[in-house]
Amino acid sequence: MSWKTIIIHTNTISEVVERRLRMAKSKAKESQRTIRPASTPEARENQLISLAVGLAEKQLLEGTASSQVISHYLKLGSTREKLDYEYKQTQMELMKAKTAALESSQIVEELYVNAISAMRKYSGSLTTEDSDDD
Repeated sequence: MSWKTIIIHTNTISEVVERRLRMAKSKAKESQRTIRPASTPEARENQLISLAVGLAEKQLLEGTASSQVISHYLKLGSTREKLDYEYKQTQMELMKAKTAALESSQIVEELYVNAISAMRKYSGSLTTEDSDDD
């Protein structure tokens, strides 16, 4: 092999290495997404959760996930976990319905009191004692 061939071969290798370094740097920049600051604590929490899930997905795909990450996602996929989630959703709906019923009954009670008071006034049976009780 002549010295010219060695120089050309060396230049080709250095070009390939430089090209790969540029590609690696551009991929690193792409992976470092800039995230707009969250306006509320809840939004910030959601951002962090999203980043954590993304990292876990990357680790699972690359085969570098820890046993805790694997166990966590296996648990999320289990039938028991899904049933527990559905149960909690049903309990929340029940609590909302009970709250709405309580509020409705309070409004109805107030309407009855107002109606009785109006009927008393209309019939002329309102006395000073009745007006003090209200």
